[in-house]
Amino acid sequence: MSFNLEQELEARHAAGLYRRRQTLDSPQGPEVIINGQHCLAFCSNDYLGLANHPDVIASFRQATDHYGLGGGASHLVVGHSRAHHQLEEALAEFTGRERVLLFANGYMANLGVISALLGKQDAVFQDRLNHASLLDAGRLSGARFQRYLHNDVDNLTNRLQKTRARRKLIVTDGVFSMDGDVAPVKALSELAEQHQAWLMVDDAHGFGCLGANGGGVAEAYGLNQKHLPVLVGTLGKAFGTYGAFVAGSHALIETLIQFARTYIYTTSMPPAVASATLTSLKLLREQQWRREHLQTLIQYFRSGCEQLGLPLMPSSTPIQPLLVGCARRAMAISRRLSEQGILVTAIRPPTVPEGSSRLRITFSASHKLHHVDRLLDALKMAAQSTGVADVSDQPATASLSMTGVLS
Repeated sequence: MSFNLEQELEARHAAGLYRRRQTLDSPQGPEVIINGQHCLAFCSNDYLGLANHPDVIASFRQATDHYGLGGGASHLVVGHSRAHHQLEEALAEFTGRERVLLFANGYMANLGVISALLGKQDAVFQDRLNHASLLDAGRLSGARFQRYLHNDVDNLTNRLQKTRARRKLIVTDGVFSMDGDVAPVKALSELAEQHQAWLMVDDAHGFGCLGANGGGVAEAYGLNQKHLPVLVGTLGKAFGTYGAFVAGSHALIETLIQFARTYIYTTSMPPAVASATLTSLKLLREQQWRREHLQTLIQYFRSGCEQLGLPLMPSSTPIQPLLVGCARRAMAISRRLSEQGILVTAIRPPTVPEGSSRLRITFSASHKLHHVDRLLDALKMAAQSTGVADVSDQPATASLSMTGVLS
């Protein structure tokens, strides 16, 4: 019996879908050193620029002196430190929920929640474009797994009307990681109430960026614990650290402590990471200018792309996908940008559907307007050489009035 691993790898390479790791030799930031090359990066999820913030680093160092490095054990043995507990309490207050439970990462949080809540008598309804961790969790839960059309409330309604499941769980991303659009969470919440279902939102890309205080889609759309019973967030994006959390009722959190296998059977995150996250949470809440600057950058970029005729997907978040379609062409544009010192990742199937390959351009509060100008100039040259759009001869720089804006 042969596994034919080499043949499968060759087939992926021939289809233009082969993936390669790149080696980072610098901290996260707008300008990085990747594979020994200095680049201007537009592919990090460090949306608020906190991953290399000196206050966050100082908190980590201080906590390491106190706790050491490793968590040492699972939370239910001897791995639940005071730093973990304090972070859970702070995140509960931040999200307006009764309690919060920390997980090692977002993938484990989603697997743990859905498998703990559902079984063979139940049904889970997921947006077709949900993150892979949510889709995998739905399949592995044993519940009847259904995918509704992207952000299509009517399609979901039809599916809910036909189910006779014991428990019904509607699951969606808050901000979709590859499209940058926002789920209709208000309508989903109302629909869940009508059908005696629960709503679960993974707001990994919404926390820090949306809402007056960075509270994500729940804050932006006024959804409290009753309207949104299961709220998931990650700490490795806008928070700039690592890990994930689930926020909800006391009964939900106790259920996860008892039944979520990905919580019970894994070592806790390093306590120093929890302590550092407390500092990043404080910065996230207090420094409103980071969210304001992000919106300035997004509007500036979108205006520039409109002038150049570049086909951006509709998004008001830091995720700004440039739709290309062909995987090979997306890779070609990414290479052309790299030759100009611009780092933008080409996203191809199976991460996105066939025919929808794209450049996933992301912004950070650490970017400046002159960084965006460089990106637009580089995109113009790359687009002209690959034929991704009918680009005019006008300057790439967006002609916007930015008086008083950080640049």
